[in-house]
Amino acid sequence: MDDRRPPTNPTGLLTVWGVTRFVLLLWVFKVVVFPGPDVTSDVSVIYRGWYDVLSGGTFPQGDVTWQYPPAAALAILSPALLPFLDYASAFFVLAFLADLAVLTLLLHTGLRPGRSARGVWVWVVGLPLLGPTVYSRYDVMVTAVAVAALVAGARHPRAMGALAGFGALLKVWPALLLVGAVRRRAWAAAAVTAAALAGLFAAVMPGAFAFLTFQRDRGTEVESLGALVFHLARQAGWQGQVLLHYGSVEFLGPWVDTVSDAALGLAALAFGWLLVWRLRARRFAPHTLADAALTAVLLFTVTSRVISPQYMVWLVGLAAVCLCFRATRMGLPAALVLAATPVTVLEFPLWFAHVVASDALGVTLLFLRNGLLVAAAVTAAVRLWRSTVPRPDAPAPLPAPTARTDGTPVSS
Repeated sequence: MDDRRPPTNPTGLLTVWGVTRFVLLLWVFKVVVFPGPDVTSDVSVIYRGWYDVLSGGTFPQGDVTWQYPPAAALAILSPALLPFLDYASAFFVLAFLADLAVLTLLLHTGLRPGRSARGVWVWVVGLPLLGPTVYSRYDVMVTAVAVAALVAGARHPRAMGALAGFGALLKVWPALLLVGAVRRRAWAAAAVTAAALAGLFAAVMPGAFAFLTFQRDRGTEVESLGALVFHLARQAGWQGQVLLHYGSVEFLGPWVDTVSDAALGLAALAFGWLLVWRLRARRFAPHTLADAALTAVLLFTVTSRVISPQYMVWLVGLAAVCLCFRATRMGLPAALVLAATPVTVLEFPLWFAHVVASDALGVTLLFLRNGLLVAAAVTAAVRLWRSTVPRPDAPAPLPAPTARTDGTPVSS
């Protein structure tokens, strides 16, 4: 592969990014009304309410909808950085800036010699396909931290680990970025960062870990993979309900606990597979860190009891980092993730009423979106295994030479 090809001209990328983000801002500021339920109310009502509680020096420990680790408080409090704007407006601007930060990181990575601009295009085109939800949740901020961690990668393992540890205290899932890390310094930095921040929050703000109880008591959300069981069961007369429960629309009734437990069991199996992969993997290339991160997050997304639309922001960001490497094996999984993004905006918010009603349109959209994610997860896992785990019948690699033919040592 010739790594000396001329760099990609970023003009087209920046133009498309600017136009699409302008449209996103028009939607969240309601200059143009996006069809379906108002997704910005989470910011103006729920986040704003949490902001008032957090500003008082405590976590919303009496609010079951608070299901986030302690550093999430920083995201909720961040609009205070723009005191000249109202809360919701400031949040949208900061989400936009987080989006810009991801673009900058991807440009820095993807436009370097030997890399690819495909990853930048994934972010530029894929994110706006999710609609105004992108700027109406703090997930884009978490994704910016995760992308920064992967970009730091093998060159700066301590920085990578610290960012992953910080991200884990923002929304847990960035801890999965460490799956492909081979440097102990990365793991140590993540552990120290997470422990220090957790201890600090526990010491100064009561209720820092109340979210653990609220997460434990959640059921099966109507957009999850397991929810398809009940969407179909409703057609056969299943006697259950669809209610707003623990901050999301969930199924409540007979067999829900069983399906929720099955989802947890599948998540445990996914963890076990990742552990076996990590023990068996022998070939680690520069792109392996990002490939492993996307695979791990895909596996835990499809086995989750909740697959909220904003989860797609994480997957688009990780897929973008993968495709910045020309040698990545995640081309097909990334394409499947991209295909799932427009389907996601159709099922929420556009036709969410059909999902809640379990009618033919709603169930079809969920089968399509979740089917694409399952296909992406399985494909990613197979490709990650094949690219890193040697076949049992493969010949052993030759040992690296320790000296040149003239007897002088080889520099490391």
